[in-house]
Amino acid sequence: MTEMTQERRSSADLEEQSATEQAKDKVQEAAGQVQQQVGEKAQQMRGQAADGIRQQLDTRSAQAGEQLTATADALRRMSQQLQESNGTPAQYAKHAAEPVERLGRYLTQADGDRILRDAERFARQRPLVTVIGGATLGFLVARFIKASGTGNGAAAQSIGQTQAAAALPSPTQKDDSDDQSDS
Repeated sequence: MTEMTQERRSSADLEEQSATEQAKDKVQEAAGQVQQQVGEKAQQMRGQAADGIRQQLDTRSAQAGEQLTATADALRRMSQQLQESNGTPAQYAKHAAEPVERLGRYLTQADGDRILRDAERFARQRPLVTVIGGATLGFLVARFIKASGTGNGAAAQSIGQTQAAAALPSPTQKDDSDDQSDS
């Protein structure tokens, strides 16, 4: 009877281990499927974000191109008006209109991918100019942020000083507390 009990226990243990392994395999399989779905969803979202950025770049560059073309036209009109009174400033305005118009045409006609490729190529060909341009842009942004926050910082500092002064005991309060401690 003991042998039969041990055989039953062994077969029960084997069945339990088999069920445990099957459950573990099913959990791992489900986890793999979930991980794959999450990866596909992330890839899809990256693609949507990239498409949105390209679309924004296309729209904004076309708007900037139109504005630059209008600016070039205004410079040409100004050069024609200045030609009548003084020739030198008119020549400067005329020469300034040409590159502005070229840039405007480029921005209007180029799509987002082309602009990004051209910017990347420029940065690779002229890394020093890119670094100096980036540093200049960072400096200008920092100045803008500092200038826009000056008023708020002074007000906050003034409030902080007022609160600190209010927290300090006044000379009359000190005398009153000394009188109470003598009693």
